[in-house]
Amino acid sequence: MAIKLTRKVFMNPCSLSYNSSRFLVRLSSDHDTRFFLSKLFGGLQESGVICRHLSFSPATSLERLSWEGSSHTVLLTKLENALKDLKLDEAWETFNDFIRLYGFPNHLLVSRFITQLSYSSSPCSLQKAYDLVMMVLKEKSYHLQPDILVKLALSLSRAQMPIPSSTILRLMLEKGMLPPMNVLQLLFLHMVKTEVGACIASNLLIQICDNYVRFCSGKSPCANLLKPDTVIFNLVLDACVRFGSSLKGQQIIELMSQNGVVADAHSIIIIAQIHEINGQRDELKKFKDHVAPLPLAFVSHYRQFYECLLSLHFKFDDIDAAAELLLDMNRSRGSHPMDDPGKDFQKPRFVPIGSQNLRNGLKIQIMPELIHKDSALKEEGKSDLVLFRDKKLLPSNRALSKLINGYKRHGKMDELSKFLLGLKKELYSSGKSSVICDVIDACISLGWVEIAHDILDDMESSGDSLDSSAYMALLTAYYKRNMSREANVLLKQVRRAGLVINLANNIVLSKNVPSNVGRSSLSIEEASSIYQPSLSKCLVEEVSDAEKAVSHIIYELNSSIYFFSKAKMMGDALNIYRRMQEMKIQPTEHTFMYMVCGYSSLEMYRDITILWFDMKRIMETGSLTPSSDLYEFLLLSFLRGGYFERVMEVIDYMNKCNMYVDKWMHKSEYLKIHKNLYRSFKASKARTEAQGKRFEHVKAFKKWAGIN
Repeated sequence: MAIKLTRKVFMNPCSLSYNSSRFLVRLSSDHDTRFFLSKLFGGLQESGVICRHLSFSPATSLERLSWEGSSHTVLLTKLENALKDLKLDEAWETFNDFIRLYGFPNHLLVSRFITQLSYSSSPCSLQKAYDLVMMVLKEKSYHLQPDILVKLALSLSRAQMPIPSSTILRLMLEKGMLPPMNVLQLLFLHMVKTEVGACIASNLLIQICDNYVRFCSGKSPCANLLKPDTVIFNLVLDACVRFGSSLKGQQIIELMSQNGVVADAHSIIIIAQIHEINGQRDELKKFKDHVAPLPLAFVSHYRQFYECLLSLHFKFDDIDAAAELLLDMNRSRGSHPMDDPGKDFQKPRFVPIGSQNLRNGLKIQIMPELIHKDSALKEEGKSDLVLFRDKKLLPSNRALSKLINGYKRHGKMDELSKFLLGLKKELYSSGKSSVICDVIDACISLGWVEIAHDILDDMESSGDSLDSSAYMALLTAYYKRNMSREANVLLKQVRRAGLVINLANNIVLSKNVPSNVGRSSLSIEEASSIYQPSLSKCLVEEVSDAEKAVSHIIYELNSSIYFFSKAKMMGDALNIYRRMQEMKIQPTEHTFMYMVCGYSSLEMYRDITILWFDMKRIMETGSLTPSSDLYEFLLLSFLRGGYFERVMEVIDYMNKCNMYVDKWMHKSEYLKIHKNLYRSFKASKARTEAQGKRFEHVKAFKKWAGIN
């Protein structure tokens, strides 16, 4: 009977009817026929009776459906009820069953389903919403409203799912759509909370700016809607600092200039941190003339700026510049009050990027007085070198220790004395200060008694009187070292200064009591609202760390390479790079990044491959560990130049280091430049071995990027 019925079905499957005392069904469609046969012969399929004659597609598997599930109306009703009762799991199963039988339902129901999934806090539901959007977008007859996509992107971003969130934004961007700026700020705010999210956010910002420039060149009325604002740039730049992507941060700063976005007070602080990490002292010094004259209301905000600039002076071993900055931090402050710090008091000013003499050089607009009170950024940052207290910027003990050790190495102790006198005059003119006594004590603790004595002599010559504790500390040190002749000389100075001390008692007490106990004057340590180690301890650590510090020469050479790369004078940059090799100075990540950027700007991609070989050789020795920023820029450069073997090498290195690779960005770059490369080519048509290998590398990249 079953075999006869099967033959009848195959002769005319759509006319099959099934009679029953309970119902009469006429199967008038292929879907109904398949469903009926699966139910009627379900038991026989396993034994192979029907499987030899019928072939059922996996896409039409209906194991979960009941008999009533084949009904279009019943399924729609079931789906609507599930959505009404917020039974999302049941709605998802019913929706998939409906798609298998009848395709997509009407767009209103689909939009409603996506919206309900988007409002869920469950990552599983959000992933389903994203998958559904991807399915819908493949249906060309379907159109999703932008507000639905924006809601889903925001929900994904809040749930720390930056990859699907950015994919939706990128799809919207391809259609010339973006969320309102306040919503876009929220999306970036949540996206930059993780390292992967920060990487995607920076690449997404670059893509948005590229589209903005393209729309501007085409004089499109939609251009202004695509221009990101200062807040978004600040969020991305801050994330670059937090996650150590300073090289990407430099790229974002230049992007800020190219798109005419004004840098506010928050921007300047973040830019200062990026320049410090990258060792770009000359770039940061350009901002000082705009920051120094600001009124007292801005002193606390720009403490971090001076921290970064001072750090760079020490990295470049420019002790004189460091001392000058410490004395100049509280000078030139405007006397006029500012009732509203957030108000635009003047037009933006321009700060050049790279050499000021470059004809086509970039300039970034800044407004140092502009502080957004509702900014999501917090004024945080290290306080190693500069402290804020009583409306003044003060050098920390660590900064003083770097200065003392620097002057000692350079043999310029007379300059240290001049600095100490200037520091006392600038910061503690209202009363006595223990800062000079602290320096003397620190020098004595390291055994630098001659230096301590020289400082005492310089203070006496300037007419600045010190209390007896400084003399007593030095006397004690002389007696401990059996330096009686020097002690006698110091005693004469004590008498000449009119100081009276009980020598015997004080020498005994000084062995157990620190020499700075009992001082009533304000010390640097007391001037800080946070704890900091003593000057003596900092000086000991500084002397030890100075031996391990990176040579200032590498910072100077990298600065020169950066300058020539920006000026597109790669011949000069290459000469400095070769000089580094001759001097046996190991190139750093910044060295290679500046060289790669310079060559890439001139489309000299072959030269980048030579640098890549140098990098790999140094990496094998363990002397170089590139960041994801450098790898990513190499990857883009090789992709643009068509060096696909090098592309796959870089991807392999990134995978080994567990670094995130933004496939979407590289896929878009490939389609923009090499869309038709080897489109109808076959390996058998390769004329040379090199061509065959290149075809295989292109094929491997397309497979990795998901390009059909």
